[in-house]
Amino acid sequence: MTTRPRPHLPMRPAWRCRNCAAPWPCGPAQLALVTEFYGHSIALAFYLAASLHEAIDDAYGLGLRPDLSALHARFLGWLSLARRSHR
Repeated sequence: MTTRPRPHLPMRPAWRCRNCAAPWPCGPAQLALVTEFYGHSIALAFYLAASLHEAIDDAYGLGLRPDLSALHARFLGWLSLARRSHR
């Protein structure tokens, strides 16, 4: 019997990976997202931007003061690297 690998999905409101507990999107989640949205990079950017806004709202909801620059880098900063690797 083979088991399917567990997906690397966000656990809210902490925005940690449900599988590996790394800050989401972790490396495996980034790879899965690039694969899922292949050929639709603008849709991926919109999805990640919406997720970024939800993470910011969740952080404020927890009474935290999120580092907006770090969250931007975490959610959107890697997109240009993903696009370059497919050219």
